Amino acid sequence: MTDQPDLITLAHTAARAFLAGRAQNAHRVSASLDLNRSVVEVNLTVMGVEIADGWWIPWRQIEQIAEDDAGCYACTPGAIHKIQAFSEALQRVYTLYPTDGAPTMLISGIPMHRIKDTDPQQDTLSKLRALGRVSGHVLDTCTGLGYTALGLAQHAAQVTTVELDPVVHTIIRQNPWSCALFNMPNITPLIGDVGELIEGFADSAFDAILHDPPMFSLAGELYSRAFYRQLHRVLRRGGRLFHYVGNPESRSGATVTRGVVQRLGEAGFQRVQARAQAFGVTAIA
Repeated sequence: MTDQPDLITLAHTAARAFLAGRAQNAHRVSASLDLNRSVVEVNLTVMGVEIADGWWIPWRQIEQIAEDDAGCYACTPGAIHKIQAFSEALQRVYTLYPTDGAPTMLISGIPMHRIKDTDPQQDTLSKLRALGRVSGHVLDTCTGLGYTALGLAQHAAQVTTVELDPVVHTIIRQNPWSCALFNMPNITPLIGDVGELIEGFADSAFDAILHDPPMFSLAGELYSRAFYRQLHRVLRRGGRLFHYVGNPESRSGATVTRGVVQRLGEAGFQRVQARAQAFGVTAIA
């Protein structure tokens, strides 16, 4: 058996591959045990799918996973559980949702990333490209699953990333694509309201900012002129901002984009430009 990933996490595609192998009386099947980060060969037995010596995932659990198109399952010896959590504080359900690449997260049923005609990896890369190559200290205002923070950390000396809801961190820790967030020496994950925490950051503390807030209807304060003034204050002069907004071709997205461009300018930003391909706006402090 080939080396297995540290976190065994299955979605319907892998489970269906195992079931197809069983139907063909195959003894070994290649599939992903970490939501498409890697592919390994595993043994199929009468008991189930052999993960390690003495550990099988029973066929009844494989069948359960195969029937769920919208779930990712953390697997440990003797048990599986759907990676999902409820936030009492915000009254939201967070669900890790499988795609053909990296998973996204549903916030009460709404995908955090673009997944139509793209995937979370490409969505994240488009934001990073719009911001441009970074160095120094970068602020990631809204952690989410941590993909942007991890991408920024490839080049930045330090990344500070802020997440409002501690429940989201429990999802990140179970996601093979982003659990490394807590082990990166140049990433500082903070829990709190970025609208409040930003007031404690020093003037010109950051060399670049990636602002990817929840949709306007969920977090309108993060689209406000007052918050933009704080972003301008903590971003060094000449520093670059990328602000994710949403589909500029939709009626609501076009309206929000126009308002964002206007308020960023009023907050002191220069060269404020819509970036349609990245569904956002760039600006210079």
